[in-house]
Amino acid sequence: MLQNEDVKNINAILDHAEGQRGVLIAVLQRVQEKVGYLPEDAMKMISERFSLSLTNVYGVASFYKHFHFKPRGKNVVKVCMGTACHVRGGKAVLTEMEKQLGIKEGETTKDLSVTLETVGCVGCCALAPVATVNDQDLFGELTPKMVDDIIQQVRSEHGTHV
Repeated sequence: MLQNEDVKNINAILDHAEGQRGVLIAVLQRVQEKVGYLPEDAMKMISERFSLSLTNVYGVASFYKHFHFKPRGKNVVKVCMGTACHVRGGKAVLTEMEKQLGIKEGETTKDLSVTLETVGCVGCCALAPVATVNDQDLFGELTPKMVDDIIQQVRSEHGTHV
């Protein structure tokens, strides 16, 4: 259920977009920026306000990997599973991340501090296997033994309690 502040923010976004054509994706982006993800109640508000079926709104949002339907962590750790990373041990790095964070790929820690994801390619194949934190910090030539250091860095630099 949405908080009152979230409802106000969503209504302001919808008011601003009212009467405009082709703004569904922009509205979804703005709502996700404000709320952190696209909860069902927000999707219903968008559907009703734009006179679109809920299926249509979900269809657009689910088409793009950018949109999320569950709360995400303050920090997003992405482990590359591209060919080079996979061949050089990316799966073992991912398994160790899952073990140390206590979550599986695609999940978020209970305290919403970290979301663990995989990506198809980061574009740093020479450094394989690699992982990123918040699409900013890059860690290369990883081994499972290095995972603890990454988690410690996320904890200290990004203010989490992993």
